[in-house]
Amino acid sequence: MTRLNLLLLIALLFSSVYLVRVSHESRTLFADLDKAQGEERLLDSEFERLRSEKQSQATPLRVEKAARERLKMVPASPAVTEYVTVARAGSAVPAPPGAPR
Repeated sequence: MTRLNLLLLIALLFSSVYLVRVSHESRTLFADLDKAQGEERLLDSEFERLRSEKQSQATPLRVEKAARERLKMVPASPAVTEYVTVARAGSAVPAPPGAPR
């Protein structure tokens, strides 16, 4: 009988140590999960802020202003438009001025 009691005591000690270890691991994982969810909320709010900032930066008026100021672009008009004509096969096209003959 004492052997059985000793064996049961050892089993009880091992199971209690295992239970404490699993409890601690569970709490650690829960804390990590909570921390990750908090970081997710921060990243979501940052993403929404950046999305709204992107939408405000891409308004047509702002794009046009940037094209005019930074890229020195001007609106197309007939005065600055160059028309290109394509010669048909078999027709004689005069050479442009200054081209070697």
